[in-house]
Amino acid sequence: MGQGYRRRTPSPRAQNCAMEAMRLDRPAAAELSPLQRVQMPDPTAGPGEVVLQVLACAVCRTDLQIAEGDLAARRLPVVPGHQVVGRVLELGRGVAPELLGRTLGVGWLASTCGVCDLCRRGLENLCRSARFTGWDRDGGYATHAVALADFCYPMPEDLAPDDAAPLLCGGIIGYRAYRLTGARQGDKLGLYGFGASALLVCQLAVHFGVSVYVVTRGEEAKLRARAAGATWVGALGERPPVPLQAAITFAPVGSVVLEALRSVDRGGVVVVNAIHLDCVPEFPYEDLYWERRLVSVANFTRSDSSELLRLAAEIPIRTTHENHPLVDANLALQRLKGDRVDGAAVLIP
Repeated sequence: MGQGYRRRTPSPRAQNCAMEAMRLDRPAAAELSPLQRVQMPDPTAGPGEVVLQVLACAVCRTDLQIAEGDLAARRLPVVPGHQVVGRVLELGRGVAPELLGRTLGVGWLASTCGVCDLCRRGLENLCRSARFTGWDRDGGYATHAVALADFCYPMPEDLAPDDAAPLLCGGIIGYRAYRLTGARQGDKLGLYGFGASALLVCQLAVHFGVSVYVVTRGEEAKLRARAAGATWVGALGERPPVPLQAAITFAPVGSVVLEALRSVDRGGVVVVNAIHLDCVPEFPYEDLYWERRLVSVANFTRSDSSELLRLAAEIPIRTTHENHPLVDANLALQRLKGDRVDGAAVLIP
């Protein structure tokens, strides 16, 4: 690790301009535009931290849930955004000098304790002391962001920032969900919902020789699923034509979990990819019997991140997205809530 404190040399423009951000002061419905455009002091890097010039920040449904209060605020005010691609402008004490000027990604996992039993077992995603970007720490709905260097990821050189940003939550946690299914070549995998995360999982599955069966609403989503290589595409309420070995649900709706559970074969697994779920309705034990399993996925590890980004360059994984200027962050949240986003929404400061 490098020693000392490295500070950026600001351009004349940077010296005269404060950092701009879209900040959440109080949760409210997305239709009420809860994010406020504010000027904030230029950030500085503390020990182990980097200051990033934000190049792109993808919009996640978790951002919407924080903005609307479905996820209780950890701190207010807070700058949301946890799928950040940025260029390193400043290094804090102890950060390797070669990171200066590099393009790095910042995801949901902002820090862990590193010493608890879960961290030592490789389950840092479950650390009780974990902190999260855009929830505990200010995130990427801004011109600049500060992050711990140990929780940043070198980005593939051939990915543009707006293509890379959606990988940093939907991609990584989708990859973890995919791994938790245990799907192998020749298996049949159901995807319930087909937003940005499911699109990335579909590409992973097809790459590894897994047949994908998609249940989703909206004609555009169905077209994207077919284009991504899905074997079968149906509407919500339709059951895939064959029993599935595994399924992943992406919608924060418990009834969809039951749909998936009723579609998996004996010994099958349903992975729930949601940080917030309205409820799981009562259901007969027969739907779970024959060693079917329900598994939640919670956050992701840095190892997950490194593996997914390597695969993204190797496969290669590609994203579908629509870009918005930073000041239109409220509009992006509204479009996400109304299921009107083509793939992922990405904010460009």
